[in-house]
Amino acid sequence: MNREISAEKRKFKHQSDSMKTAAFIPARLASARFPRKLLQDLGGKPVVVRTYENTLRSGLFDKVWVITDSREIAREIEKIGGTAKLSTRPHPSGTDRIAEFAHAADADIIVNVQADEPFVNPEVLNSILEAFRKDEKRQIDIVSLMRPLKSEKEFYDPNQVKVVTDYQNFALYFSRAPVPYPRDGKWSDALGHMGIYGFRRDVLEQIAALPESPLEKVEKLENLRFLQAGFRIKMLLTESEFPGIDTPEDLEKARKMWKNE
Repeated sequence: MNREISAEKRKFKHQSDSMKTAAFIPARLASARFPRKLLQDLGGKPVVVRTYENTLRSGLFDKVWVITDSREIAREIEKIGGTAKLSTRPHPSGTDRIAEFAHAADADIIVNVQADEPFVNPEVLNSILEAFRKDEKRQIDIVSLMRPLKSEKEFYDPNQVKVVTDYQNFALYFSRAPVPYPRDGKWSDALGHMGIYGFRRDVLEQIAALPESPLEKVEKLENLRFLQAGFRIKMLLTESEFPGIDTPEDLEKARKMWKNE
């Protein structure tokens, strides 16, 4: 562990229970919209390193690993004393990538933290773990996040995934389409999905063994594979927002945010 992280007081403490936790950060170097974005500079360090440090700093996890297809990314993580695991084969999604190392984690819960979200909120990560801790009857297989959409533009944007839930906030469907369809024009009740997942380890391993589902292929959304296979996804409502980095413009905004922190 590097000195910068170990010297900083951690905000969260592990609960006095036996649940073992791990955070896996899938980090693919190629990106159609923004090649090599994870190695771009953010306040003097690569984006992926900032995400790793922020996750580690939360103090919530027994292990924090970066799972990558790139030796360059692995070297950057190892340079600061972190742990990086190299994928041995191509993977269709981040979930499949982290599942390759699920058996090696010795963890009950594995949280998939997006590598291009260096501002991920520790309180949000903690809420995912707490949902599993409170689930004594093991009714939850997966935990993810949703937030109220704030504009009509977001609602109709296919890059902003929408989610529909039941009364207990278990996911019914995810879509790039505007759902639920607003026959009366009231789009403001729609909820947007945020791509952080917590998995029970055995569930993650089962998902990775499944082929892509028909709905997953149509919408290009891996979470539809989870639903079609019958796994229960608990959705947590949050007002927290932490911008990801998908484009060069996003990176410039992130650099400004970093200076102001």
